[in-house]
Amino acid sequence: MIPFGPIPSRRLGLSLGINNIPPKICTYSCVYCQLGRTINMQTEPRSFYEPVRLVQEVKDKVDKTKAAGEAIDYLTFVPDGEPGLDINLGEEIEGLKPLGIRIAAISNASLLWRNEIRERLSEADWVSVKVDAVDPATWRRVNRPHRSLDLAKILDGIREFAKSFRGQLVTETMLVNGLNDSESDAEQLGAFVATLQPDIAYVSIPTRPPAEESACAPAEDTVNRFYQVVNSQIKNVEYLIGYEGNAFAFTGDPEEDLLSITAVHPMREEAVGKFLARAGSDWTPVNTLVSEGKLTVTEYKNNKYFLRSLPRKQRT
Repeated sequence: MIPFGPIPSRRLGLSLGINNIPPKICTYSCVYCQLGRTINMQTEPRSFYEPVRLVQEVKDKVDKTKAAGEAIDYLTFVPDGEPGLDINLGEEIEGLKPLGIRIAAISNASLLWRNEIRERLSEADWVSVKVDAVDPATWRRVNRPHRSLDLAKILDGIREFAKSFRGQLVTETMLVNGLNDSESDAEQLGAFVATLQPDIAYVSIPTRPPAEESACAPAEDTVNRFYQVVNSQIKNVEYLIGYEGNAFAFTGDPEEDLLSITAVHPMREEAVGKFLARAGSDWTPVNTLVSEGKLTVTEYKNNKYFLRSLPRKQRT
C-alpha cells in the first residue's frame, strides 16, 4: 500500500505516510536501518509507480481519514528506501498540493548533489536531510553507501539545497554506539550543520531492531556530551529518541512533564529546580524517576544534566 497512517509524529503531528519506493531499494544500507539490509542498492532515479495512481491513492486515503473525523497535519514521503530515487517525486508533490495539506519528505540526502533531485525535493514544504557523519571513513561505516557515491559531493549538495530551499529544513543524525558518537564526531558534524542553518537539528538513536545487532544506542552520558557539543554550534538542537509525549506541554503532572521535556532537551540541574518551583513541587518526582530508571543524571563541563533514559534493549 502506498499511503499509510496517519501516525503520530513528534516532528510532524499527525502524518499520513507515502511509501513511494518499494522495499528495500536505497542508496545506503545503514547499519541501524529498521527495515534491514538493503537488497537492491541503486543511485539512478527511475519510475516506480504511476504518478496518477499514487496521487489518487493518497487522495482516497485522505478522504477516508477525514470521513472518520481524523486530522492530517502532513503528507510525508517516508518510503522503504530513498525517496529521491523516485523520478516522479516532483510531479507527485505537485499533484498533491491541491489537497491543501503540507507536504514533507524524509531523505538520506545522498542524491542532493544532483540538480534535478534538489529541484524535486524543493517542492515540499518540510524536508529532513540525514547527516550521520562528515568524515568519509565514519560515513562508510555507518551508512554503507553505494560504491559510486562520494561524501564530499553529497555535503556540497546538501549545502546547495539549504541555500535555495524556502521551506522548513531539518537535519537528522543517528548516533550508533562506537561508530559516530565521539566528541570529535560531534565537533565536525556540528560545524557542518551550522552552515546549513536548519530550523532544527535532530539527534536520534536506534529505537527499533536494526539491520545489524551491533548497531545500538550509545550510553546516556555519551549522547548528552554529543548533544552539548553540537548545541554549542547550532541554535536549535533536539533529541529524537522515539518518545512521542507532549514535549514542553505542562500537564500539571511533574513526572510526565519532566519525561516529555527531557526526551527533547537535557535539563541542567538549576533548570529542573526552577521547573519544580513553578510546579509547586519538591525533588520527589525527580528522585522517583531516577530510582525507577526513567531519568538519567550525567555531567558535562562541571554541570549536572537530567535526560530521559534511553531504551535499554538497544544498549550494550
